[in-house]
Amino acid sequence: MKIIEISNLHKIYDESEVEVKALNGIDLEFEEGEFAAIVGPSGSGKTTLLNIIGGLDSPTEGEVIVDGTRIKDLSSSKLIDFRMNNIGFVFQAYNLIPVLTAKENVEFIMNLQGRSKKERLSRTKELLEAVGLGDRLNSRPSKLSGGQQQRVAVARALASKPKFILADEPTANLDSKSTENLLDIMEKLNRDEHITFIFSTHDQRVVKKAHRIIIIEDGKVTSDKKLKNAGETVHFL
Repeated sequence: MKIIEISNLHKIYDESEVEVKALNGIDLEFEEGEFAAIVGPSGSGKTTLLNIIGGLDSPTEGEVIVDGTRIKDLSSSKLIDFRMNNIGFVFQAYNLIPVLTAKENVEFIMNLQGRSKKERLSRTKELLEAVGLGDRLNSRPSKLSGGQQQRVAVARALASKPKFILADEPTANLDSKSTENLLDIMEKLNRDEHITFIFSTHDQRVVKKAHRIIIIEDGKVTSDKKLKNAGETVHFL
C-alpha cells in the first residue's frame, strides 16, 4: 500500500538575492513497510526532501500526499496534529529533552496525544526494552552514551504509533558499534512490526542495510533501485 506520494517537488531558497534550487522536480512513491535510504553528497537535497515529506518545510512547487492527505492543504494547527499522529522523526542531534528521563522523553508525545497513564507506561516500557534500554528508564540523557540517546530517540519516534519514521543522518554522531546496534534494532522493527523507515544519509553503513536506495544529486533523483538483498555498496560521492 502506498503511504507517500511525491509529485513534481521543487524547493528554491533565496539566499542573499541568489536562488538556490534545493529540489528540482522530485517524483517518488513509498510503500508501507519499506526500509529505504535517500543518499547523495552534501547539499544534494536529502534533508530538504525529508523535511518536506514530514511537513517541517513547504515546497515551492509540487505536493506531498501522506496516506491520502495532501500536506499543503492542512492549516498550521492541523499540520502539527497530523505530524504528531502520523510521522516519527529521528534526528542527527537526538533532540532529547535534557531534564527528562528516558521514560519521560518517550512518554512526551503520548502526553500530547492525551493517552492514559497506564497506556503511556506500558508502551514506554515496551519500546525501551525493544531498543535494549529496559534498565535505563530513569536515566537522563546526560547519563547515556550517544548510541543510547539515539536509541531513546528511536523509541520516542515510535511512541505515537506513526505510519512511518523519517531518520535524518541518524548515525552521523555514532561510532561503528553504536551504529551497528542502532541499525539492527531498526531493521528488526521494520521486519517484525512492518514499520516503514526512510533515511537521509551519506553513511555506507546505513546504505548497506537498506532495501531500496534512492540517489539524489543537485536536487534530482538520478537513481532509484530496490534490492533483492541488502548489503550492496553504492557509490555516490
